[in-house]
Amino acid sequence: MKRWLAVAGLTLLAVTPRAVEAQPLRLPPWHTSTVMPSWAHSVHVLKGDQQIRALPSAKGPRRGSAAREVFLPLYGARPGGGCRGAWLHVGPQAWICQDHVEVSGRVPLAADHTLLARRPDGLPFAYYFAGPNGSLAYKRVEQVDVGEPQMSLEPGFAVAVVEERSFGGHHYGRTNRGLWVPLREFAPARPFSFRGKEIAAEARPLPGASGHGDLPFGWVLSQRARLYKKRGDSFIISGAARSRFTELALLERSQRYGISYLRIDDDHWVRARDVRQPSLAAPPSDIDRDGSEHWIDIELKTQTLVAYEGTQPVFATLVSTGRGRRKGHPFETPRGIHRIWVKLLSTVMDNLEDEGASNYYRIEDVPYVQYFAKGVGLHAAFWHRSFGRVHSHGCVNLAPLDARRLFGWTGPRLPAGWTAALPTQYDRGTLIRVR
Repeated sequence: MKRWLAVAGLTLLAVTPRAVEAQPLRLPPWHTSTVMPSWAHSVHVLKGDQQIRALPSAKGPRRGSAAREVFLPLYGARPGGGCRGAWLHVGPQAWICQDHVEVSGRVPLAADHTLLARRPDGLPFAYYFAGPNGSLAYKRVEQVDVGEPQMSLEPGFAVAVVEERSFGGHHYGRTNRGLWVPLREFAPARPFSFRGKEIAAEARPLPGASGHGDLPFGWVLSQRARLYKKRGDSFIISGAARSRFTELALLERSQRYGISYLRIDDDHWVRARDVRQPSLAAPPSDIDRDGSEHWIDIELKTQTLVAYEGTQPVFATLVSTGRGRRKGHPFETPRGIHRIWVKLLSTVMDNLEDEGASNYYRIEDVPYVQYFAKGVGLHAAFWHRSFGRVHSHGCVNLAPLDARRLFGWTGPRLPAGWTAALPTQYDRGTLIRVR
């Protein structure tokens, strides 16, 4: 899915953190030109998507955004332009204007605190799709069906529900955007448990001189992949099969009458066309071959993604990239070398401003978004299961568990309590190669 946006206008998630008991906290002896009270240990953010700057100035580069009702660490303060109060130091190259927050004596969020729920299916919320007749959304639950609606939802529009309540004999849901909808007019998104493969150190292949080759595993692409047995030079149908998304060890390749087969165990083979197998590739020149820098390789031909630390692959999975095959197509996933330029916990994706669209979509709170080429990025997709095939409007769609895994692995790091983060010279965006 594709969404064009400007950094200054990010639409992000606002959630409430878990309560933390107050404890004594000693601030580090960093220089500050503005005296803070001795009891001040944290910064209480009062509104969602509060801007964080890389310098103590309203003209400083955008560094990220903070969620509403979080308590960020307070390291110091100093005056600066564009803020009547002080600029509060809340992290490395991270400043927030005191005009929009409160200094607090509470202990700040722990460094490993997460704003999004870690559900078994990888999704942070329960998502629902509007039914064939669409639906309406209301400001208060008692207004549903009888009051004036705040929003009209067309068929297929998706919302993230954070609360459910029965009222007047009907069941309603409150979306993460604060509106109430009648759940009888919605269908829940089905959970999807597929995840990619962690590549253990002892199992990682060493790249050859060219750095190329196939990794020794893959996933079934067809709904039902027949298994074969090799008898002499022929391949005979065995009667067994493997279902879609099954992970296979790929041990050997053989060809007969122009058909390529892959051996998956001592006695069984599968047609190569029924399998997606990721390939091994040398790092781009920007990557230090002797180091362990994180980077990602996306291969359009196989619709696979491989995550590397230096030259060593550490994780691989299936993806769905853009349906546009030619350069410049509106649904193209652009080839080349990119870097993540912003990470968002979640955002709204839609095409409502596209007057030429044949049909409209709107998906609220798409999670784990990492833009690397303008409005093209990595993100979770829960509205289809076409992984291994092209499907999107340009973005690289991932199964939710894979999107969550990669979001925590890539740079820039998203500190606790933040809803968005932009890179700095000390915390660069992870390199993404599309080939």
